[in-house]
Amino acid sequence: MSNDGEFIVVARYQVKVGQGDQVAWLLGSHIAATRGEPGCLEFVALRSTANPDAFVLYERYASRESFDAHLASPHFETIVRGSIWPLLDDRVVDFHQAVPAAPEPA
Repeated sequence: MSNDGEFIVVARYQVKVGQGDQVAWLLGSHIAATRGEPGCLEFVALRSTANPDAFVLYERYASRESFDAHLASPHFETIVRGSIWPLLDDRVVDFHQAVPAAPEPA
């Protein structure tokens, strides 16, 4: 798999019981700050309708380097590492590359 092009992250958070509202509130600030980063193409946080303590984050970056810069940002350190991660029971992160669409037939 090539390291060129978009770098996509899908993170799944299982929050400690009853902490979903706090994590949702914290994610609001994190989303706003992340969307302002130069290499961020898309950042969406989803909250389960069946389990309000479960979240999925979908993040698209211009490159792996853009994602690495995101991890080094002050807001990631403060909001995510410092405030959100201590409220989690489980966190699973998967890294992806987009599959290009096939060209239109001639």
